[in-house]
This record gives sequence, structure tokens and C-alpha cells, in this order.
Amino acid sequence: MSAADGTPRLPLDGIRVLDIGSLIAGPFGATLLGDFGAEIIKVEQPGTGDALRGTPRDGVANRSGNWLVEGRNKKSVTLNLRVPAGQAVLKELVATADVVMENFTPGTLERWGLGWDDLRVINPRLIMCRVSGYGQVGPYAKRAGYDRIALGFSGYMYPTGFPDRYPVRPAFPTADYSTGSFGALAVMLALYQRDMGGGADGEGGGQMIDLALYEPSFRITADMISAFVADGAIRERIGNRNPTFSPAGTFETRDGRLVQIAAGGDKVFERLANAMDRGELVSDPRYAKSAQRIERADELEALLAEWIKARDFTEIEERLVGANVPFGGIYTAADIAEDPHYAARENIARVADAERGEIAMPAVVPKLTATPGRITHAGPQLGAHNDEVYRGLLDKSDAELAQLKADGVI
Repeated sequence: MSAADGTPRLPLDGIRVLDIGSLIAGPFGATLLGDFGAEIIKVEQPGTGDALRGTPRDGVANRSGNWLVEGRNKKSVTLNLRVPAGQAVLKELVATADVVMENFTPGTLERWGLGWDDLRVINPRLIMCRVSGYGQVGPYAKRAGYDRIALGFSGYMYPTGFPDRYPVRPAFPTADYSTGSFGALAVMLALYQRDMGGGADGEGGGQMIDLALYEPSFRITADMISAFVADGAIRERIGNRNPTFSPAGTFETRDGRLVQIAAGGDKVFERLANAMDRGELVSDPRYAKSAQRIERADELEALLAEWIKARDFTEIEERLVGANVPFGGIYTAADIAEDPHYAARENIARVADAERGEIAMPAVVPKLTATPGRITHAGPQLGAHNDEVYRGLLDKSDAELAQLKADGVI
């Protein structure tokens, strides 16, 4: 099925999302929805816009690299939510919307008359996704939240790194991005519930989603809490080693490349040993079974490290890939840009931009065969869609828009 303009329809065509948050944790969920056709109206503070844009240059809102990627497919409007006139305009937008996504400190929107109890009256079909550091309720609800704070609180960060050093924060804001992903999933679940006619929070079928920044990171800590409750076990830092099988880790080749190997299973270890021309390791009682290999992980992985260090990356790759041993390099951005597999799967999108020229960014995932998603534009200029939204959607007159601008509302 195609839209009126002939372009293929996407799964979320016809869904309107108001993204009134900032930075990543809330807005990234909206970005994901926009990749699959939802209309995303990004509401930003006049003058400065979303903090993800970076520091304004010469008084003009910037378009940082982060903004170009995560602001993609969004329509930018300016609106000062801190003043009554701006709050009134947002309520007009809410009446037309399916979803509101926000990540203000709990209580902020309530002070502005824009909390869940206020907005659900305006639009009983509304889905409101609320992201905050510690959630809307609980003794820590009013505390400030941030990616690294959430990683620490969730238990995700403590076992990450090497035993002789402090825990290590991942290089990218993992808590922010995982929260955005869970937020998008939650919105889809709520929309499905609403549109299938299921009962929800009110007659219109809308509902509120309360998502704390630490919760997705805690959710992906596997059996960490189960092990502690069962027998008091606390997972400690062991570097790049896998605690449940060996050999597994990071190794350096003769030509200075870093590689990853995971060969803990008995059959996989046999293939690794044969690829190393060390078939005798398979029958060696010290390494024959997984339990023995875990007990002797230091000596076994030292042996593997010595073998890898004596060879270049291409030889290691040829031997191990040929033997079907899980193997891969640790890629830099340069490696990714040149890799044929990334190219074959079209993982890097090239997006035309009038100001910046062609911009490379991660393509849409996941890949759907019939409705694969698309990127229509990079993160826009601040307020680029004021006329389209305020005139076209809310039917504001020239005089009304002029007054709103003069008053600093837009």
C-alpha cells in the first residue's frame, strides 16, 4: 500500500508524536518511531532548542553531529512551555496527538499544568511516555538522573572493567539509548492496546508509561540479582573474560589489530585447537571439558594470546573463520566505513542536507522486508516547521503567530 504521494506506507504512518523532551533518553524513542513513519513534532525552547544541538553559535541554535542523527525525521517547532501561553499551545497540539514523550524531572510538567492528569482530559486516547532518572514514584523520584548515574545505580556498571581498576562506563550513553528503545517498545504496546479496543487507563484507551532511566540497564543484567538472592553471589570485574566459558576474550595480533574470540563450547574449542594446529589440546585433561577450561582460563588464554600475537590479522581471520570459530575484530569507525558487510547490508545511510551536504549516519533498524523504514532528512534547523505545524495543523493566523513570537512564546 502506498501513501497519497506514491511513497510506500510505513507501519506508523498516521501516528503523531509530540517529543517535548531533551537530549537522548526520551527523544531517542521518538526517533525510532519516526524511522517507521510516525510524524514526530519536536517541541524545543525558543532560541536554544534541545541541548543535544550543542552550544549555540553566535546566538543561533547549533546542529551538532548528534542532533543531525537523532533529530532525523523530526519536525522542529519552538515553544516556551514555561509560560501560560506556551502551555496553552501545547494543549492544542496534545488534542491532535497520539503520543507525548517527555523526560522532565517528575513534578515539572505538573507545575505547568501539563501533567498526565491534565493532558488525559484533553485527549483520552493519549499515550504519554514519561522518562526520568528514577521514575515518577519512589523515594528517589525527585533526584536528577543522568546516563552514568543510571548505569551505576542499575548494577550494570559495577562488573564492567578490570579487577584492578574502577568500574568503566561504556563509551556511549548506553542507559540513555536503551531507555529510548524500551520507551519506543512501550509506546507500541500501548498503541496496540488502545487501537485493538482493549481497556486501558480511561474510556479513550490511553495510558501513561512510567519508565526510569536505570530500569532498562537493570533489565539486561541477566541473572545478576537472581544469583545474589539465591546464594549471595556478587559478580565482580574480570575484564574482557567471560565468566561462564573459556577461552573467550580480547587479543592482539602481530600487526597490532585487536580481535575477539569466543570458543567456550567443547565442539567450538575443538575447532579452534585444530585451526591453531594444536589438536592435542582437545585431549589434554586440563582443557578437554568446559569446566576444566574455566578453572585454567589464565593459562589457556595466555597460550591463545601467544599464538595470536605471532600472526597477522588476515591469517588469524582466514584460519578461524574457515574453521567456524566465533571471531571478529574490534572495529573503529574507519573499519566500519570500509567493511564490505556493512556496505552489503546498507547499515550506513547517506542523507542529503542543504547546509552540510551528504551526512553519514546509522541506517534504520530493524530491517522489515515490506516496510523497511526510511530517513527523510537529518535533524532540522530550530523552528524549521513552525509554519507547517502552527498554521497548517493548528490553523493559527498571521496575527496570532506574530503575537506569539513577539511575546517570546515561539
